[in-house]
Amino acid sequence: MIQVFDVVKMYDGSNPVLDSFSMEIAKGEFVFLTGSSGAGKTTILKILFGQERFERGQVLVHGINVGKLTHKNMYTLRRFMGVVFQDYKLLPNKTVFENVSFAQEVIGRDRKTIRFKTWEALKNVGLTLKKDTYPACLSGGEQQRIAIARAMVNEPSIILADEPTGNLDPDISIEILKLFEELNKKGTTIIFATHSQEIVKLGEHRIINLSQGKAVES
Repeated sequence: MIQVFDVVKMYDGSNPVLDSFSMEIAKGEFVFLTGSSGAGKTTILKILFGQERFERGQVLVHGINVGKLTHKNMYTLRRFMGVVFQDYKLLPNKTVFENVSFAQEVIGRDRKTIRFKTWEALKNVGLTLKKDTYPACLSGGEQQRIAIARAMVNEPSIILADEPTGNLDPDISIEILKLFEELNKKGTTIIFATHSQEIVKLGEHRIINLSQGKAVES
């Protein structure tokens, strides 16, 4: 499903963040992407999502050559991907329900389907009672749950999670990890980037560790 071959990525002509980086992830896998801060975890996710270009190499997602996509046809890649960020990226002027609904509006779903899918997503993350609440009134754990609901509502085959527990306390982090594992059990491929060894130890999943711009399997 995801194939990355010898990718080189540099910023400002400096030493490469990714140096002949390669990895393969099969359909339905749950993979931890680990490494110290600045190791390149976020860069890899951005490349997979088509948000960052790279100097050399090849990236295939669902058979799509990511490096050859233009801004106009990027939707062919992103339509089956969901992304969860460390800082949530919720829309502050929209309610919980509206934040999750918006992800479907941009792909043109009809109003009836949007309401049904949004309600189902909120039920899956246990936040139906917060549907009319604004993000600023939610705890960090609740905001991350909404971000997960938004990522899952379009039923993507791949979810990229960038340090999704980075700002959360240990108990909430475990709950968030379990939500991703439930999605994975339903067939969603998960790439979970984290520097937390505590989180990695809790989930018995394959580990790809970043070291000096390369992938080291654990």
